[in-house]
Amino acid sequence: MRNLATVIAAIQYIESHLAAARMDLDIVAAAVHYSKYHLHRIFTAAVGLTIHDYAQRRQLTEAAKLLVFSNKPIMDIALLAGYDSQQAFGSVFKAIYKQSPRQFRNNEVFYPLQLEYNFRDQREALERAQKKSPREIRFAEEADIPAWMELVSLAVDGFPHLEENEHLAVLRRYITGKGALIATGGGVCLGGMMIDYETGSIGFLAVHPLYRNRGVSQDLLNVALTELLKDREISITTFREGDRADTGYRKALKELGFAEAELLTEFGYPTQKMVLAKGDEND
Repeated sequence: MRNLATVIAAIQYIESHLAAARMDLDIVAAAVHYSKYHLHRIFTAAVGLTIHDYAQRRQLTEAAKLLVFSNKPIMDIALLAGYDSQQAFGSVFKAIYKQSPRQFRNNEVFYPLQLEYNFRDQREALERAQKKSPREIRFAEEADIPAWMELVSLAVDGFPHLEENEHLAVLRRYITGKGALIATGGGVCLGGMMIDYETGSIGFLAVHPLYRNRGVSQDLLNVALTELLKDREISITTFREGDRADTGYRKALKELGFAEAELLTEFGYPTQKMVLAKGDEND
């Protein structure tokens, strides 16, 4: 977390220049007065994305919002997203959203590809969590909802077509049924998992971006396996192989021991079921 202030400064610069025609490592490094080689290393290590990928995903999300909630011509939106032609914009947009900009507009349903990684308000708590606070995993309660939803906004990139109001309604049901596990540390929601006991499926598994390589997913999964879903096959859905929208979620699930199962389509988006059979889990 020593470099968190620099990462925050880089994110703030990107967020305030989303309409820039050019957004790359050189420009951001110069703006925050930091070596571009070191900035690339600490930014990627912290958020799991390069500066280019983070900026592109944020620009496409804002473009998607304009497609649904404004009457701006698609060419104007392309320019605002940093593209010099509608064709270039359309090609990248379709690769990520699986729809052309015009189809996305006509469907009139907005969902974000990437929301801002806002670590500013959590900085002190994150530093406490890193230094000394023990990690706790327990059932989520109503009082945890604000922290959980903050996690959702940070992890929305892992869930095609996630809509926050719908997720909130589902979360309340899972909390009532003791099917929502939360991992906390230092007053921060580090991770969350929703479990369907009838089907053995994980409907939601997310980890704070700064903790994705710190064993939080494994800890949540271990609790599910040893205490809640004994002798059950566990399943989850994620991006298909080669999906450009995937920032590493599929790989992370395979590292946890999940294996590929059938191809699916959820909310019109191509996904794949992944299965963790009894005995496959990591100790």
